[in-house]
Amino acid sequence: MAFEGFSKDFFKFLRDLKKNNERAWFEANRERYRNHVQAPLSAFITDLAPLLAKTSPNFTCDPRPNGGSMFRIHRDVRFAKDKSPYKTHAAAHFRHTVGKNVHAPGYYLHLAPGEIFFGGGMYMPEPPALAMIRTRIAERPAEWSKARDAASIRRTYGGIASRDALAKPPRGFPADHPMIEDIKRKSYFVGVDGDEAAAASPAFVKQVAKAYADAAPLMQFLCAAVGVKY
Repeated sequence: MAFEGFSKDFFKFLRDLKKNNERAWFEANRERYRNHVQAPLSAFITDLAPLLAKTSPNFTCDPRPNGGSMFRIHRDVRFAKDKSPYKTHAAAHFRHTVGKNVHAPGYYLHLAPGEIFFGGGMYMPEPPALAMIRTRIAERPAEWSKARDAASIRRTYGGIASRDALAKPPRGFPADHPMIEDIKRKSYFVGVDGDEAAAASPAFVKQVAKAYADAAPLMQFLCAAVGVKY
C-alpha cells in the first residue's frame, strides 16, 4: 500500500484516544487503530525507505507494526505516576543499522493532533556516547563548526536545538575552550515542526525525507564521533 497521507481519521483516532485512554475503549476501537494509524504509518515507512537510503544506507526503515521502526502505542507505566495505558501520539524512529542501539544517531518522526515534528541526531545520549561527542568537538572544533553552521541545518532547522545544556563545563573540559557552549550540551539534534495539512498529503514523505537529508552534516559528525558509518 502506497502512502496516501495521514488522514483526518488518523488524527481523529488520536484525539478520541486522548479522551478515552483506557483498555476497554482501545479494545473496542482496535480495528480503527490498525486501519487508520498503523496502516498509513507503515506505508509511510515503506515509502521513506528508498528516499532515506539515498541520504545514507545505514539507517533502517522497517514497516512492521511490531518490532520495526514504529513505536508501540502502549506506554511503559511501571515507574510512572500517570498510569494511562496508551500514548496519544504515533511515532517512528529510524535507527542506525548497528542494531537497536538508541545511542547511535537516528531520525525521528512524531505525529499528534497539533503536534507534528521530525528531525535527527542524538537526544540525551548515554554518558559514554556523550563523552565521545564532546571530545570530538573539543579536538576538532573546525569540523564541528562546519557541521553546526551548515547551510542546510540553518535553512531547514534554524540551527541545532539549544535546550538541555549543563550550567558548568563538564569535567575534563576547560571553561575557556572556544566551543565550550556546545560541549556543555546534553543533546545534539535538529527538529522542525510540521502541520496536519501537510501530513495529509502523499508528498509529506518527500518533505520528511528532504529534512532528513538536510540534517546530514550533523549526522555525519555524530556518526564519526561514536565510531559508526554514516
